[in-house]
This record gives sequence, structure tokens and C-alpha cells, in this order.
Amino acid sequence: MPDKRPNILWYCTDQQRFDTIGALGNPHVVTPTLDQLVADGVAFTRAYCQSPICTPSRSSFMTGMYPSRVHNTRNGNESFPDYPPVITKLIADSGYDCGLVGKFHLQSAGYRTEPRIDDGFSYWEFSHAPRDDWSSGHDYAEWVRAQGADLNAMRETSERVPTEYHQTTWASECAIDFIESHRDRSQPWLLNLNIYDPHPPFIPPKSYADRFDASQMPGPHFRDSDLIQQRKLASLDFQDELRTPEEHNAFQVQAWYYAMIAQIDDQFARILQTLEATGQRDNTVILFTSDHGESLGDHGLMYKGCRFYEGLVRIPLIFSWPGQFQKSLRCDALVELLDMTSTLMQLCGLDCPEYMQGKSLLPILTGHSDGSDHRQFVRSEYFDALDPHFTGGSGTFGTMYRTDRYKLCMYHDKQLGELYDMEHDPWEFDDLWDSAEHQSIKSQLIREAFDAHVVLTTDMGSRRIAPM
Repeated sequence: MPDKRPNILWYCTDQQRFDTIGALGNPHVVTPTLDQLVADGVAFTRAYCQSPICTPSRSSFMTGMYPSRVHNTRNGNESFPDYPPVITKLIADSGYDCGLVGKFHLQSAGYRTEPRIDDGFSYWEFSHAPRDDWSSGHDYAEWVRAQGADLNAMRETSERVPTEYHQTTWASECAIDFIESHRDRSQPWLLNLNIYDPHPPFIPPKSYADRFDASQMPGPHFRDSDLIQQRKLASLDFQDELRTPEEHNAFQVQAWYYAMIAQIDDQFARILQTLEATGQRDNTVILFTSDHGESLGDHGLMYKGCRFYEGLVRIPLIFSWPGQFQKSLRCDALVELLDMTSTLMQLCGLDCPEYMQGKSLLPILTGHSDGSDHRQFVRSEYFDALDPHFTGGSGTFGTMYRTDRYKLCMYHDKQLGELYDMEHDPWEFDDLWDSAEHQSIKSQLIREAFDAHVVLTTDMGSRRIAPM
């Protein structure tokens, strides 16, 4: 008997901010495919990752637990915990054929190909980054070499890597092969694509870079007062140094970043066209998201680290399923990527294990809830995430607690914090941490944040099985 559960096309970019989609208010990007996805589905406009760093964020949404609960809070980690299982393992065990294209990054891929875990993927095409750094197991580099090209040599030229040899293109080729191979199958499938862009270095193909003029870019969210604020926070981990937009060349970087997203949009279109051509679109849930954002010069910062500004922790999250999900809905509910995990489980007909900490978005997607009561707050964590020898780490611990109106950031053991009124200061320029008139709300939020941390991130050990 055919399995009627939907296919899942899960497209995850790396380091893409929430404000990079034309239909959601950015007139400077070129994203017709994503714009159409917004028109055809539900866009969650206040979705937050659970860490502003790759591995802890991915560990979190692949298990449905906060990074600290997974015990996987760092980039460059040697291994991944044996428990809990990643959701693709649970979904595969339920009868889905699961495939991965691109990076996984639940553990280090430095100086080695990332080791496989019991991940549930029957189809595995791996590429952590678009470099030819791995002696074996790097499927993208092997694809480039098979076409007679030299990946590293191309990266050194002014032309950079052209679209025909680009990792984003390779990922599309793999996805198209996977989708076409399932044209006549009754078994449902899940395909998880994890491309590297728009992660730094910001080197789009020249054909895309030439389409975006730095002089026409809006530039970062920056005021001179940011230089004073960031000097106060200088002891915190970050991948780059405090600079003005001019010193960062931020307008040009923004143009390159938008060029990378334009290429993603074009390649994503090819995959969606294949779904249509193979007659699988109506029974496929499309999910588009990213693992975390990018500072892009905001507040004098570039790249990522221990901060919780909107550009870093707020990410795109779009769902579409023709005839099943609402269309053209822009939902401003507070949402965590953990909720995406629970939603995927429910879409696949599975009950979430009690350890999962997300809340399914299906009531919103199907029109049974307006999202107003979905979450009262969202959290994000940074626990010693960057390596001190390679990426600017110094042992910083930070947490974000964000309610509908306020965002509280605490940097533990540093005697530092930030408080922003997101209703009146959406780009976080006016820190209210020391404001006399905001001490009461600060104290209240600190208590709430501590309660949330204890309840949500404490590992209680094994389950009870008897009264004593």
C-alpha cells in the first residue's frame, strides 16, 4: 500500500540573514524564486536560531534540543554524542528514504572528512566547504576534477569559481538526480541540502558579482556610537575586529553577499522546476532556512561570534505545500529552529520524543492558529563556541532571552549584558542595560531568563521507572 506521507525538500543555506528576501522587504536583493515561495506558502518573519555558530545550531535543530542539552556547543568538536539520534535517523526508520547533499557539520571537518554517524541517510553527497582540502570523501571536489577543472586554482583567479563549477550548482545537480530517481516510487523521501553559501569568504562568481553595484547598496546598520558599545564588549569572542563600514569595505561585501544569494535563488529554481517536471510538487513540503545569520558590518562587526544581534540570530524560515498550507502568510510569531524540527517530525507522521524541545508549527501552517500564543520567548546560546587557536575564541559564554518586546543578552562571567527595546529600537542601537528607568524590567527579564535556562537546558539524567 503506497505511503501517502509527503516528501520533504529541506534547503538550508549557511550564514544567511533573515533580511535577504525581496518579498519580505529588501529591494536590493534579487530573489524571484524565494519571493514566489513566500507567495505560495508561509514565511515566519521572527524565526531565531539556537546558536549564532554553525555546529551548535545544526546540532540543535538536528536533534530538537538546545545545544547545551545536546552537549555539542562548539565548532571544531572531535565527535558527536551517541544520543539523542538525529531526526533524519528517526524519519528514515519510519520508512522515508533520506538523502543529504553538502555539509553536515555536527562535528569537525578540519583536516579530515567529517565522520559519518548513524544519520539515516541512504544517499550521501558530501561537501563541507568549496575547497579541495580533503584527500578523500569530498564529493564536490571529485565532481569538479571529473570535469577537468582545478577547484583551488579557480579560487585564486579574478574570475573565482564560475557558476558551472560552483558548489551551489553541484548541490543542485545532486538534488535533481535524487528527485528524478524518485519519480515513480511510492516511498516518501526527505532530501536535506546544506550548501556553503553565503558563508564567507564572500566570493561569488564574477557573473553574479558584476550584477550588484556597491554604490547602490544600503550598507550596514551602523552608528558611530557602535564603536563605543563594541569596545565595552571587546572581551567577548568574535571572528573579526571592530571596524567602521569603510574599514570593513562593508558596502562591497554586502554587494558580494547579495550576489551569492542571487545565485542560490537561481539554483533553487532548478530544483523546484524538477519537482514540477516529475509530478512531485503537490506532494512535497518545501522548507527553506539557514543555520544562523551574518553581521555584515552591522554595529562595526563582520562574520559571527558571541553577539545576538538580529542579523546574526534571526534567519529565514519558509514552508510551502500546495493545497495543504496557507498561502502568502507572513507570520510574526516568535519561532525557534527547534520548532522546525518538531514540525518535520509531525509532517512525517511521528510523535516527538519527550526530550525534544520544539513546538510544532503545523497549527499555524494549516490555519488552525494565528501564532499569537505560539511562544512567549525565544532563546539562543553561545557556550565557548569558537576555537581559540584558529577562530578568535577566548572562552566566552552568552545567552539571549527575547520576548515580544525586549531582548536581553547576558555574557556570563564577564559582568556584561545588553538590553534592547525591540519595539522602539529594532536594530539595537540603544543599550538599556544601565538605564535607570529600565532596571525593573531588566531584573524581571534576568529572572525569567534564568528560569528558562534551568528548566530548558538542565540535563536531568535517566527517566524515572519506579517510586524509589
